[in-house]
Order: sequence, then C-alpha cells, then structure tokens
Amino acid sequence: MPTPPGRKPRKAAPSRRPLTQDGIVAAAVRVLDAEGLDGVTMRRVAQELDTGPASLYAHVSGKDELNELMLDRVAAEVRLPEPDPERWQEQVKEVAREVRRVWQAHADIARVSLAMVPTGANLLRIAEFQLAVMSAGGVPPAAAALAVDSLGMYVDAESVERAMYGTKLGEGASPEEQLHTFISGIRDYYKALPQDRFPHIVAMVDELTAGGGDERFEFGLDILVRGIASHARP
Repeated sequence: MPTPPGRKPRKAAPSRRPLTQDGIVAAAVRVLDAEGLDGVTMRRVAQELDTGPASLYAHVSGKDELNELMLDRVAAEVRLPEPDPERWQEQVKEVAREVRRVWQAHADIARVSLAMVPTGANLLRIAEFQLAVMSAGGVPPAAAALAVDSLGMYVDAESVERAMYGTKLGEGASPEEQLHTFISGIRDYYKALPQDRFPHIVAMVDELTAGGGDERFEFGLDILVRGIASHARP
C-alpha cells in the first residue's frame, strides 16, 4: 500500500541472520581478541550479535562450553607438519612453538586450555599428531601420554605468563621497552640484596635476568624433549 499523506514511509526492518553455534563462537573470539578472556561473557557476545543473552542458550549451554568451543576454534589455526619419524624430537618442538604462536595471537585464551582436558576435534588432532610422532620415535605409550600433558601445560603456562606480563606492563611505551625497564628494575633489586643471605642470586644476577621470552621458552622446551627422549626405546 502507498503511504497515506502526512505519514512517514515505513522502512522494512533489516532481517537478522539466524543464530548458529559457529556464529556465536566466531563472535566470542572477536570479543576475546579485543577485550581478553574476562571480557567474554554471554551478555557481551550477545551484544556483538545484536541479540539478547537468552537467545544464545539455544546453541551454547553457558560460559564454560563457550570457552571450550572458542579454544577449539582457535586451535584450528595450529599448523601441523608432515610426520617425519626421523625428526620426531624436532617436530615435537615445532608443534609446541606453533601452539604457543596461536595462543599468543588470541589474548589469554591459554587460560582456558590450562584448565581443561581437550575434547574438541581441533585440539585432539594436535594430541594425535604428538602421540603419533613420539610413538614412531620409540617413546612407549605411557611416557608419550604423560609427555602430551606436560608439553601442553608448559606451553599454556608460558602463554598465560606472557599475557599477564602484557596486562601488568599496560600501555605507553612499546612492550619491549617496558619489559626492558621492568627487568632492569629487577636486576637492580637483586644486586642490592644482602649477599650473606642470597649469595647465589647476587652472584648470578646477570644470568638470572638475561635472555628474552623466546630464549627461555626454547630452553625449557629443550629440557622437556630431552626428558621425553630418555624414555624412547633404542
């Protein structure tokens, strides 16, 4: 019908896309990247989708499930190499580095991983790869199973620590400059400690405060993989 005289034409309301679990998880990851894990709430994700929180519950049971779905979606970004049993130790390290890269690209998502057992398909494919290359390298099943857990905890904890440092340093100078200032303060504090009570800390202050995050991560990763290799059958 035409618009009667004196009335404003009625505009058709924009049609909303139907909600899906994939769409909800994608929106949650956007909020995660912008605001961190604490910013991801059912209400905030609903705002991102221009709907009400109640409408999300038809697709996601609650915040815990949403966190797990987010983590598995992020884990899809982890790139796995072609298995090479001759290089199994290096491949275990490659996967750990790749998981660390992805975790650090998504705020503090590692906090979710640290507190859960993987069940999603994307997380399980990572564990399957790790178990396969370690088994091919002669690592017994019991040791390989424990190794997957230990590697996961190491990468998660290191990623959480890095995210916490980022929050602590805040805004202003570049993260590298702020970290340098922070470490310099720690170095000065250690040097000023009573030498009779803390002789080794004072003597090793340069070593204790040397090296960046990557160097320290690689050192710990090397220790872990050497330990795993000690269980491999000759």
